[in-house]
Amino acid sequence: MKTWFAIPLWQRVIGALILGVIVGFLWGPDAESIKIIGDVFIAFIKMLVVPLIFFSLVAGVASIGDLRKLGSVGWRALLLFVVTGQIAVWLGLAIGSFFTPGSGIDARSMALDQGALERAQERQQEAVTFRDMILEVVPDSPVQVMADVNVLPLIVFSLLIGIGILMAKEEGKPVLAIFESGSVVMQKVTMVVMELTPFGVFALMAWVAGTLGLDALRALGILVALNYFGCLLIILVIYSSMIKFLAKLPVIDFFRGITDAIAVSYSTASSNATLPVTLRCAERNLGVSNSVAAFVISLGATINMNGTAMYLGLATIFGAQAFGVDLTWNDYFLISILGTLGAIGAAGIPGAGLIMMVLVFGAVGVPLETIALVAGVDRIMDMMRTTTNVSGDAAVATTVAAMTGEIDRVEMISADDV
Repeated sequence: MKTWFAIPLWQRVIGALILGVIVGFLWGPDAESIKIIGDVFIAFIKMLVVPLIFFSLVAGVASIGDLRKLGSVGWRALLLFVVTGQIAVWLGLAIGSFFTPGSGIDARSMALDQGALERAQERQQEAVTFRDMILEVVPDSPVQVMADVNVLPLIVFSLLIGIGILMAKEEGKPVLAIFESGSVVMQKVTMVVMELTPFGVFALMAWVAGTLGLDALRALGILVALNYFGCLLIILVIYSSMIKFLAKLPVIDFFRGITDAIAVSYSTASSNATLPVTLRCAERNLGVSNSVAAFVISLGATINMNGTAMYLGLATIFGAQAFGVDLTWNDYFLISILGTLGAIGAAGIPGAGLIMMVLVFGAVGVPLETIALVAGVDRIMDMMRTTTNVSGDAAVATTVAAMTGEIDRVEMISADDV
């Protein structure tokens, strides 16, 4: 047992992925008999969605502090987080629509609930007005919303609770402490569930390989490549543009300054685990003041998940193509909102993106069996997504510091000599 846990989780997942593919090819369609192991893993993921979003989102909003006291630093950081998050989601949607990674497979036979799939397809044909979309986000009963896992009104309710805590000021601090503790507890529970990932990945990949064969593996390989492509675009285009045109700083010096954070984030796939390294890089290598770095990067580790937002858009398109679900422009708009808000609610730990998929897929009628398709390769993609998230935290902190005069430009430029 000690030997098993001594192996890093990502290595266990990759090993399970390879073994599952081999077993699936050798066993063929009969590999479906062990799929129940994967179903249990997916069920655990679905179980975490409501409490994780509720606690994490409330704690994330409330941790912003008094918006009136944050001044120029606060609103600039929040604006950059929201704008880059929206760009990231639409980038994922654009990449998925252009390259159509899910069109190479027909996964409709894999949907366990064919009636649900038919209802989802019928839903796409119904005319959904903007008025209907607005009314759907207002929860009639928060308890019922949680019971039905109706995530959009749940997000609205969570945001309102967070805002209410901010408005309550001192009197709201005891409630904030409860949600912060709850967020930490749910992250620990998520980490426990993630220990089941190797077993779930083995069973699901055996099932996928045995049922769909090489077509599924080819489609998943394309999805992984597009995930890396999208993340690199965010880092090299969006973040570089922020540093060059908004912060007016050398791009090469910026990336040289966050090399340590990039290395740790890619290896751990955890924004939270990388947080101390990111803070050190921002202050020592980039010359960002302690006050700006501590606020922006700590907040960013909670709510700034551009890599995750991009992937949620890409994965939703992948699932829709694989299961033959036609998405409307209303669905695209809904995905852009949920992708951004879902990224805010995503815990900064490995595997959190899988949990947020339930949020987006359920809202636009994409079968949750898509999670079974991508679970095996999620860790490979998660490493790059986390690197994107952490780089974004540093980019926003540097940009805000430069715009507010809270940066030592000489120290940043000379960081490579330290």
